[in-house]
Amino acid sequence: MSDEPKRDVNQAEYTEEGKYVRKIRSFVRREGRLTKRQSQALELLWQQYGLDYNAGMQDPKALFPTADTYVLEIGFGMGKSLVEMAKNAPNTGYIGIEVHRPGVGACIADANDETISNLKVYEYDAVEVLADCIPDGSLDRVQLFFPDPWHKKKHHKRRIVKPEFIESIRQKLKVGGVFHMATDWENYSEHMLMEMSEAPGFKNQSETGDFVPRPEHRPLTKFEQRGHRLGHGVWDLMFEKSAE
Repeated sequence: MSDEPKRDVNQAEYTEEGKYVRKIRSFVRREGRLTKRQSQALELLWQQYGLDYNAGMQDPKALFPTADTYVLEIGFGMGKSLVEMAKNAPNTGYIGIEVHRPGVGACIADANDETISNLKVYEYDAVEVLADCIPDGSLDRVQLFFPDPWHKKKHHKRRIVKPEFIESIRQKLKVGGVFHMATDWENYSEHMLMEMSEAPGFKNQSETGDFVPRPEHRPLTKFEQRGHRLGHGVWDLMFEKSAE
């Protein structure tokens, strides 16, 4: 990893005048204990798979010279589905963002086991990576699968899908690029649908004006399979960036 100091993704921020500003995060950073495999992956494979926030803008075309499609996934968890997607689509360059360190280590280890070369990951806050590291108009798809629903009403302000975040996604997508979301919380799916339907510059790809069937590129996770057996629903939303 880079020796440059990182900003703590949970730190408070200050204005130029030194005024304290509390920043509402869409996540709570839980370090967790690293397994030996995860720790070794982070130590030995970071140069191969890792991207450092402090390096600034990273052109996906430069990261993946042989790719013809570029996808960003926000909050990939332990990385199982992300690795599977990268393995199944070798001509697509994948960039993953995750703040959970054990998940980053697990993802890198799995990618190495599968000898994947079309995947890079950040261990940082997605909002800041989007702002400072991803060029405008560079992505074909942004994926947000099963984000924290913050289901208590008093915590709804922490939900990541809100106007300013949606606009940041729109800026990074190519015209015709797609913002693909999925959740197993019906209330959150309705919230996402409302926010996206009101957001300028997007068109719902659903023929019925709401949700879409799970596309083939999104793997069916064990968690999701268990949910189906228990009668739980999963909702996919795909919104396309309209012409400027």
